[in-house]
Amino acid sequence: MSDCIFCKIVEGKIPAKKVYEDEDILAFNDINPARPVHVLVIPKKHITSLATVVAEDTAVLGKMLAKANEIATAQGSPDGFRVLINTGRIGNQEVPHLHLHIVGGPEPVGPMLKRI
Repeated sequence: MSDCIFCKIVEGKIPAKKVYEDEDILAFNDINPARPVHVLVIPKKHITSLATVVAEDTAVLGKMLAKANEIATAQGSPDGFRVLINTGRIGNQEVPHLHLHIVGGPEPVGPMLKRI
């Protein structure tokens, strides 16, 4: 997608501090981290969100999750981490390219959600 910021990062048109890359996925530090460890993991193929995945996306989604521990540990969160995938407007997805957040660090990340 020509106007997608994450596609531009994959293409090398926008710089990012990469922490992992292979033929299918790219992981890089969030430019506005919420925790000491805050890494985004994206498929190199443009997938808008979890709401638009199809069966052929299963392998890349699995790889994104399978690499999470390796990435979190290498970035300084060996004792655990949280994985978040925001989807659509209600899920507060800010960039329309599927991505997961790995958040962690030396201290617990806190409660999962605020109760309303």
